[in-house]
Amino acid sequence: MKAKNKDLTSLDRFIDKKIGKTGSAEREDFEKGYDTFKLGVLIRQAREKKGLTQEELAELAGTNKSYISKVERNLKDIRFSTLQRIINAGLGGHLDISIRLE
Repeated sequence: MKAKNKDLTSLDRFIDKKIGKTGSAEREDFEKGYDTFKLGVLIRQAREKKGLTQEELAELAGTNKSYISKVERNLKDIRFSTLQRIINAGLGGHLDISIRLE
């Protein structure tokens, strides 16, 4: 059995220290940015799993390659209707949405 490294910090503690505690303005901004970053990563992973290029996905979704690239890199806000087209028509998937109240 390996001894635990006492210098390791959990991700939550690291974010608390570097960004701010949950509920702070800085943390809220970080969380919002992380959600959009995560969406871009999920779209890219789904596109790659389907074996599509950005150009092919854009054509299927009725947009352009530049737009898909910007969404995947978190450089572009995405409209809900466009997100639905990318997922439904482009990826052949289904968008699930939930609301979590804390």
